[in-house]
Amino acid sequence: MRILVTNDDGILSPGLTALAKALTKIGEVWVVAPDRERTAAGHAVTLHKPLRVQEVGPRRYAVSGTPVDCVNLAVLKLLPAPPDLLVSGINRGVNLGDDVLYSGTVSAAMEGTILGIPSMAVSQEGRDRFHFDAGARYVVQIARLILQDGLPDETLVNLNIPDRPFKSITGVRVTSLSRRRFDNPIIEKVDPRGRTYYWIAGTRVSWSRSKNADHEALAQGAISLTPVHLDTTNHRALARFRKWEMERRPAAAPKPKSKKKS
Repeated sequence: MRILVTNDDGILSPGLTALAKALTKIGEVWVVAPDRERTAAGHAVTLHKPLRVQEVGPRRYAVSGTPVDCVNLAVLKLLPAPPDLLVSGINRGVNLGDDVLYSGTVSAAMEGTILGIPSMAVSQEGRDRFHFDAGARYVVQIARLILQDGLPDETLVNLNIPDRPFKSITGVRVTSLSRRRFDNPIIEKVDPRGRTYYWIAGTRVSWSRSKNADHEALAQGAISLTPVHLDTTNHRALARFRKWEMERRPAAAPKPKSKKKS
């Protein structure tokens, strides 16, 4: 098996190192990751400047771009053939609920899914210290299941691992994406020159959409496994919006002007 590993924390991230090492148990691992941290890069693609690729080790490349750039370069240029599996992570910090819309970690897995590769995003709860060893051991188990059973069309796996040692994790639960609410999400301050500046930050104060939600699994010491689908259409709302449909008839072609008689 050929496995592509990437992330958004950069090529030197210990989470990436732990993940790549663990996955060597089940396949040939290729690492293609950003040359620096690209947290919250989302699904950005570099279009207005060239990308630089540096080989930093056997089957290991650093890219001067986003996580999505890394996936495209790896699949379409650097690897000898498309990988059988793509794993993005292990991210420092969770990617729960709305985080999937901003996360470079999840976006890399989305890009893999777009390219037809079974893909998984992996994030680890924690602050200063992370139990990457515990996360990596569970990733190997889930990776084996994906390689064995496959994934539904246009679906990736978003895995979030609680801040616990391996033996303290209570299991794996299939979950749905939650919603979050922040207190004071924009912080305004003044620099030494008297100019105003802003931090997009805030403290998460509550969650909603609690039925089988990902944040609940972590709170109970379990790993959350959320299947994420690329089609974000609200199919249940289509009928409601049909009455908004409009049909515009094409304008009639202008009649040819008659020639004046001399």
